[in-house]
Amino acid sequence: MKPVTQVREMCAADRCHAWHKNWSCPPLCGTLEECEEKMQSYHRAILLQSVGHMTKKIDTCCYLETEQRHMENFLSLVRAIRQKYPNALCLGAGTCRICKNCAYPEPCRFPDQVIFSMEGYGLLVSQVCRDNGIPYYYGEKTIAYSACVLFGGTQSRRLAPRRNSSFIS
Repeated sequence: MKPVTQVREMCAADRCHAWHKNWSCPPLCGTLEECEEKMQSYHRAILLQSVGHMTKKIDTCCYLETEQRHMENFLSLVRAIRQKYPNALCLGAGTCRICKNCAYPEPCRFPDQVIFSMEGYGLLVSQVCRDNGIPYYYGEKTIAYSACVLFGGTQSRRLAPRRNSSFIS
């Protein structure tokens, strides 16, 4: 998985209102070079995807239900992986939602549980899916959420959110 500068630039446009407001998102999650280095230090990954089927072209209920189901499944996977690989790098769909409101600028309340953003790490999610033989688009009236967990690497220290270019322990 290779970060893409244009994805990080989309984050900088701050359409989701998380830029420099959440430990799991840019620029607080690290530079693209730091993110790439972290990802490259792992040799195993699981890509998780949840697909919802809408009853109409714009189906807010389906979006929310699919996202909730995706997050429940992803958090269950994260808990299971982190039991054996506590330093696993967890990259989700959008910003971390462990806390209702991120503690930033105060230190992260749960650095052991933080879930970074795939997009914040510069990943073009459609490309990650394509590179791994998984569809990203399932046709009209569908919505897909993707996330991944990287583990089994050489990480010897925690991957907690950055604060002033250093890791919080």
